[in-house]
Amino acid sequence: MTELLARSRAGDAAARDAAYAAVYAQLKQAAHKQLRGQRHALQTTALVHEAWLKLAGNADLAPSDRNHLVALSTHAMRHVLVDHARQVHAAKRGGGQPPLTLTASGVAEPQAEVEVLALHGLLEELQGFDPRAAQIVELRYFGGYEEPEIAALLDVSLTTVQRDWRRTRAWLAARLGD
Repeated sequence: MTELLARSRAGDAAARDAAYAAVYAQLKQAAHKQLRGQRHALQTTALVHEAWLKLAGNADLAPSDRNHLVALSTHAMRHVLVDHARQVHAAKRGGGQPPLTLTASGVAEPQAEVEVLALHGLLEELQGFDPRAAQIVELRYFGGYEEPEIAALLDVSLTTVQRDWRRTRAWLAARLGD
């Protein structure tokens, strides 16, 4: 994977496509977790493909390894969902559709379901003062990853992810409750 990504950074489109193909199933599974139960949301395959188009169309993005590629893909999926939510919201002020929501992976509380646009705004704010916490939230909500997977993706300990998630979840709940 690292070799494919290095060739991709050097301009080899075939290597870029092969790297994407190597993580495609993982991305599709993450997208499926987030979209299940959403009547009006994008289809899983469409979400993954739209995210890939965002990544492939940006020459400045040069993932260095598999984890970086997955993180970039999750970020791209977030932006596809945000764009979709904005379109739905703009169509006759939502066109009678309920807001597009996501549920944090592994979180069963009812307050874990949040409006995509509200979460996006909070993530932008969080990114300014705690980038790792923002990345944990993004991977959890938009990627559907569990704490051990996030720890591996970010190359930090599980305890660090759990501590950051508890703190950030409390911050999110307080902000969403306003």
